Amino acid sequence: MWVDSSDHSFVFFRGIRFFSQLCTQRYEMIGELLCQEQHDIALLQEVWSERDFLFLKRKLSSSHPYTHYFKSGVIGSGLAVFSRHRIQDALLYQYSLNGYPYMLRHGDWFGGKAVGLVIVDVSGLKAHVYVTHLHAEYSRAQDEYLSHRTVQSWELLQFVRHTSCGADLVVLGGDLNMHPQDLGNRLLRSHTGLRDCYTETDMFDGCEDGHTLIADNHFTKKQDLVPFEKGIRIDYILMKGSQRVTMKCESLSTTKGPVADKPFPYSDHEALTAEFALLHSEDSRQHGSSDSEYLDVVLRAAKTILFSWSHVGHFLSWIYALYFASKSRHPFTAILKLLRARTFLYIYNYCIHLTEE
Repeated sequence: MWVDSSDHSFVFFRGIRFFSQLCTQRYEMIGELLCQEQHDIALLQEVWSERDFLFLKRKLSSSHPYTHYFKSGVIGSGLAVFSRHRIQDALLYQYSLNGYPYMLRHGDWFGGKAVGLVIVDVSGLKAHVYVTHLHAEYSRAQDEYLSHRTVQSWELLQFVRHTSCGADLVVLGGDLNMHPQDLGNRLLRSHTGLRDCYTETDMFDGCEDGHTLIADNHFTKKQDLVPFEKGIRIDYILMKGSQRVTMKCESLSTTKGPVADKPFPYSDHEALTAEFALLHSEDSRQHGSSDSEYLDVVLRAAKTILFSWSHVGHFLSWIYALYFASKSRHPFTAILKLLRARTFLYIYNYCIHLTEE
């Protein structure tokens, strides 16, 4: 029996007040749209200002009376949830690796990137709904934060696995800042069993190839899309059912840049809307990927993280060698200490080579 075919999850992406263009006007537009569309649950990212959250909370008090704002870092996680259904509990996990404090122009470190969980009662079913925002990529060709997003993906999947055991429904939405086949994305899906709504639905209405960062958007910086001229898909709604309930994505849609009768779009990212159908079943467990695929993804993750740290090991080994060589009175002793340091590096690189095999 189909128990519900009107559950929606809506994902929006915002900017920083005083730095983003037309921030006040866009929050007004977003509030009006959410009131009009009457989605069951709205997941928002980059709501850095609590003032903006409180504005939306007042505006949506009738349509979405249950809310939660996740605070972390220096300026906050930017994560917020608005729901028509009662929020029974909420939990935040802040990622342990999240950029560098000295990279002021990027700012990810100050945001305290995290994943937020709300437990919601939907028609008598326990829904675990997650909202997250991972570290930005900035450069596809020279991605100095690849290991950061990989670690964040690993922590995210562990958090989902250990907090969703008793859930009837699991939904994760947010800006993952990863392409569909990127390592962290594959790791997340293969280890949790979460399924991508874009690939699962038969009814899609949105940007070409599901892109959520497109060249036609007024706020998009064209250099952010290089080498993908038309756009990229980095925002997702993922889902999973349970033994009690089969979960199907009936439809998925995105906004398409310009907004009718408005001089600018809602955001630099396109919003996602998913509609789910739920089927009660005695045994409808929805499995994830096979063990072999999972092992392959885990090994690739280990290789990525080790490769990132190999540069650090190389640098430290030379510092070690030069420091102790300078303390030695005899050239022969200095040479022995230099060889000791280089041996350490060779062992380290050998470990990385093993992961490649």
